[in-house]
Amino acid sequence: MKELLLFIAKALVDHPDEVRVEQTEDDRAIILELHVAPEDMGKVIGKQGRIAKAIRTVVNAASATEKKRVMVEIVQ
Repeated sequence: MKELLLFIAKALVDHPDEVRVEQTEDDRAIILELHVAPEDMGKVIGKQGRIAKAIRTVVNAASATEKKRVMVEIVQ
C-alpha cells in the first residue's frame, strides 16, 4: 500500500522528491500519512477533495485482500 500511495502522489505533484509516506499499524488498521510540499497540497487534495477521495478509494480497493482497514491522511 505504501508503494502504491507513493507512486500516485509523485505523479501528481511538482516536487516529487519531497513526497514521503509514513506507515503505522495496529491491530485493526493501517494508517498511511502522506507528506507533501506545502505548495503541492492543493494538487493532492484537489477541488472539493475529489483527488484525495479518489486516492483513498484506490488504496482501499488495493487493500481488499488484507484483513485490516487502510486509512490515508494527507499531512503538510
